[in-house]
Amino acid sequence: MNRITHIKDRFRGFLPVVVDVETAGFDAQNHALIEIAVVTLKMAPQGQLEKDQIIQANVLPFKGAKLDPSALKFIGVEDPTHPFRMAMQEKDALKKCFDPIKRQLKATDCTRAILVGHNAFFDLSFVKAAADRCKLKSPFHEFSTFDTVSLAGLAYGQTVLAKAAQAAEIEWDNSKAHSAEYDTIKTADLFCNIVNQWPLNATKTP
Repeated sequence: MNRITHIKDRFRGFLPVVVDVETAGFDAQNHALIEIAVVTLKMAPQGQLEKDQIIQANVLPFKGAKLDPSALKFIGVEDPTHPFRMAMQEKDALKKCFDPIKRQLKATDCTRAILVGHNAFFDLSFVKAAADRCKLKSPFHEFSTFDTVSLAGLAYGQTVLAKAAQAAEIEWDNSKAHSAEYDTIKTADLFCNIVNQWPLNATKTP
């Protein structure tokens, strides 16, 4: 049987994009977005899902944003406005991440991006809130996600990202964790490993 080799056919017209955000708290409406990273995905000629582009941006807190000191300590950011972070205004950071996704949507003939994340609702809520503040159209589906917490629980019996990655035999470095870029790359590896365990044949699609 012919293996599905086009990403739009594998995910019913959706383009999965892995996202991780680091924030200054848990309230998407009021706490600052501090860092965002995305990994776009593609399908190899044999139908295997794999990483494509990696985009990352440090973000300046929006005007009036709340900063929880304990959250900043957890992600290792003492001063979100420090010049050495080379952080961008929120709108510029989102455009840096959204534009490659929109180009890939056109290139793959997918209808919408779908956010892949570990505790994906958290990441989606911050992306949506930031896009609304900046008056930008998000490429992501409003509420549907692929959550690697549930998928890893099914595939490996683990729900913590570090433990799930290790169960999937993905290299893990605790000293690099809680960086949006690192966590996004590892989440992308995890998602690809899980999806590639269940390849679909073209004759099985509706």
